[in-house]
Amino acid sequence: MIDIESFAVRGRELHIILPPSYQDSKEKRYPVVYVQDAGELVRHTYSQLLHLAAKGTIEETIYVGVTTPCRNDEYTPWPESALLEGKPPFGGGGRAYVDELADLCKPAVDARYRTRPEPEHTAAIGGSFGGLISLFAGLWRPDVFGKLGLLSASFWYEGVADYLNKQGPPLAQSRMYMSVGECEGINRQNIQRRMVEATLAIKRNWLEQGLPEGRLRFRLDAGGTHDAYYMAGNFIQAMQWLFPVQSAEERARAEHAGPAPAARPENLGEEERWIGGYEIPRTRQYALRSARSGSEYRIFVSIPPEPPPESGYPVLYMLDANASFGSVAEAMRLMGRKPHGIQTHVVIGIGYDAEGPMVVKERFRDYTDEASPEELPQRPDGSAWPQTGGAADFTAFITEELKPCMEALLPLDRSRQSLFGHSLGGYFALRMLLQHPGLFQTCIAASPSIWWKNHILYDWLPAFTKQLENSDIHSSLLIGVEADSSKMTVDAEELHRRLLPYEGERLRLKLCKYEGEGHVSMLYPFMSEMLRFL
Repeated sequence: MIDIESFAVRGRELHIILPPSYQDSKEKRYPVVYVQDAGELVRHTYSQLLHLAAKGTIEETIYVGVTTPCRNDEYTPWPESALLEGKPPFGGGGRAYVDELADLCKPAVDARYRTRPEPEHTAAIGGSFGGLISLFAGLWRPDVFGKLGLLSASFWYEGVADYLNKQGPPLAQSRMYMSVGECEGINRQNIQRRMVEATLAIKRNWLEQGLPEGRLRFRLDAGGTHDAYYMAGNFIQAMQWLFPVQSAEERARAEHAGPAPAARPENLGEEERWIGGYEIPRTRQYALRSARSGSEYRIFVSIPPEPPPESGYPVLYMLDANASFGSVAEAMRLMGRKPHGIQTHVVIGIGYDAEGPMVVKERFRDYTDEASPEELPQRPDGSAWPQTGGAADFTAFITEELKPCMEALLPLDRSRQSLFGHSLGGYFALRMLLQHPGLFQTCIAASPSIWWKNHILYDWLPAFTKQLENSDIHSSLLIGVEADSSKMTVDAEELHRRLLPYEGERLRLKLCKYEGEGHVSMLYPFMSEMLRFL
């Protein structure tokens, strides 16, 4: 839950989000970010912003969401005719809006809160038209706004390119983050089709006119589209660029000297150079803290390159994302190649802020029902079992917090949602199917730990099968397991046997066994089966 204070200045509502330390630090002053469109970008990314501030990556900041009664009037720099017949023209009231923001709203915020009022500590940020008017805030009122976030800014607007060519870049002391997706405007038949072309031309002209490269961070998103998903991701990037926690020496080096040269490994030739780490195209990471449990999660997201169907993208939620999100996202990307590939899904991985593939303590907490030592076998190494029993809280996090957050960022089809888990994650996926069969239409369990708590999953089978017989639920279940004589395999076969009588119109059921594979290695042949099953 975000704590928001609101007050009005001459009838304009301002929504204030204070940093967590504000009430405890009676003397500390904070930079301020004025966010267009009532601060929606902050709402989409608040947990990540808190996470980055707590880690010391970005400064703690006061966010001011500025409302507008008509963005087409207040966010445009001059009047222009409508793009579509029957729509109202653009009002061009941007100058009056910027001056009101600078001369009325900002003084009211500075008087009410402990701010750092100087331009170098004050930013205007927005997306689309909000990004356009944020640029003009820096051009028209550099005495107030020294940092600018231009996210998918509407540089296609009639006359903007010519104006900026004559005006030149913002003042040299301004610091800007600028982003655009390579697919923005691609489906438009009007001037908006020039979105990417206009943005790249403006960036190029500014640099040619002498804007120091150290003052501008530019990002071109491969496959990026004009939507909240990409703008939210770039808002996080903008905050890291505009408000980093760094020393004056580091800041000077970044702005004037450029990046420090990397050491060259001895076995690299003169023509070889390090160009950065590998990134999976069209993926993002978010930090999300559960309001219910207080636990923090790393959320990995991959979206398809093609536009969403009318009903939205189908979506695959997966557990243990630290271990296998990359493999699943890349498999989806490869197997979904058109014209003959499978229907691609958004992949949303739930993981943790850790480098290792299996985050043991947290997954035992989240994926299990509480079990006493008497209800569990002895661990192979003889050690005590970690804390267990957080499955109910984790279920609530997924259904009440994560899913609504993702559905606000992306067009997702709520009738085509799947959950995938491996080992203890497979237990959790089966638990979700049996106890909450309507939340995910498809559940995938790889080498599931059916043995947990003396096979308590079997106790829930009668209620689930009764629902299959007496209600309209339709479920799909895919189970994969290594083909050997282990307890894991025997349990998977037994669960399949018990459900087999109910296979039919309301239950799609499949069991796959993999010769020569182990508990972990079976994941890789199973992924192909899983994506085709979806």
